[in-house]
Amino acid sequence: MNNNKVISKETAEELKALLSHPKKILLTTHKSPDGDAIGSSLALYHYLKAQGHDVYVSVPDDMPDFLKWLPGSDKFIIFYRRKKKLEEILNNADIVFALDYNHFKRTGDEMAKLLSQSESLKIMIDHHQQPDDFMQYRVWDVMASSTAQLVWEFIVALSGKQAVDKTIGECLYTGIMTDTGSFRFATCTSHTFRITADLLDIGVRGDLIHQYVYDQNSIDRIHLMGYALEKIVLMPEQKTAYIALSKEELKKFKYKPGDTEGLVNKVLSVVGVEVAALITEKENQVRLSLRSSGNFSVNQLSRTYFSGGGHENAAGGSLEMSFDDAIKYFKDSIKKAIQ
Repeated sequence: MNNNKVISKETAEELKALLSHPKKILLTTHKSPDGDAIGSSLALYHYLKAQGHDVYVSVPDDMPDFLKWLPGSDKFIIFYRRKKKLEEILNNADIVFALDYNHFKRTGDEMAKLLSQSESLKIMIDHHQQPDDFMQYRVWDVMASSTAQLVWEFIVALSGKQAVDKTIGECLYTGIMTDTGSFRFATCTSHTFRITADLLDIGVRGDLIHQYVYDQNSIDRIHLMGYALEKIVLMPEQKTAYIALSKEELKKFKYKPGDTEGLVNKVLSVVGVEVAALITEKENQVRLSLRSSGNFSVNQLSRTYFSGGGHENAAGGSLEMSFDDAIKYFKDSIKKAIQ
């Protein structure tokens, strides 16, 4: 297929045979979906629909407004709003895809329980470390820039590049662009650029996609970001910094999903900071978004202390305790980890 060999020839043939006749398929992704989760899900949705399958695409909770321009975004079944509908679809599904996650718990407790009980065949497409063993097939590569890149590999392995049209390409480009920090992370290789070049060749407008995702901010979001940046707390001995935002603070700025996107990277950009965190209070838990530079693994930090995971330099987790206790626990955990 290509020199990456993410999908072996044998696996590709098995998947072709599996999908050679119409199937009932449910696509799933993780909570608090980002550009890669939404982009890869919609790209695969459009591809499978074009192949004649009965396809549903779901998400545990709502997506950010800056992704709702993507073709097919109105097709998402949001689990917390339509639990019975999604349970019915899941019970009748022949195949369930897990996109951009490798542990069912990343979909939330209720949805994770339904997925783990389902007898549907499971296919995982993901690039995060240390996956659970819940799938019959997996397209998995921790060196891939994004799950969207792996969806491209999947489509090309089964149907060739000609199966990627402009609609699919826009979704893939969005996933790759957002998960590589606009093509600046080390995971963005020459192979990644060759893929995006192919997408540009079929008419995908990277300049417009960047504008839709990054340059369409509400005044409330701008005010929230300014307020949050003034709240950066430094832990100089640990070369760490964090922002903590309570429910009340988020409500003050009319918070919507995605409004804090990119804030943790601003924290990491502070001179002398090697570990950064964004701590936000949600309804039933406290969420942590973690970034690092150099050799410090926030993936390991999150797995050890915050019931989460991700990549070496980008991870997330959660705590079920009060907001104030979570901040204290984070600071204590960082001190232990650094020592």
